[in-house]
Amino acid sequence: MKTLRSHFRTATLALCAAGLFASQATAMSVIAPEQSSPIVLAASDCYAIGQQVAEQNGGTLAKASQSTRGGQPVCVIVVLVPGKDGQRPRRSEIVVPQN
Repeated sequence: MKTLRSHFRTATLALCAAGLFASQATAMSVIAPEQSSPIVLAASDCYAIGQQVAEQNGGTLAKASQSTRGGQPVCVIVVLVPGKDGQRPRRSEIVVPQN
């Protein structure tokens, strides 16, 4: 049983590391050979938009991801807004057009 747990833990850590690497790879700049200016992938744009939305709502940015809704690219922003009277923060999901 300990061996199975050990293998499961190792596999989980490997998957987490691969996911972290993949998320860092999507946030990196990419330069196309036929273009002279770098192209920054949309994940970083959604992050910047998410920070603005969080600031406007008086909360902290928890997650910013790109999605497609109705054929249009959008950013799905999750903001944690502080609760009143010491209560838990509220989770607010906001969908913003990417343009």
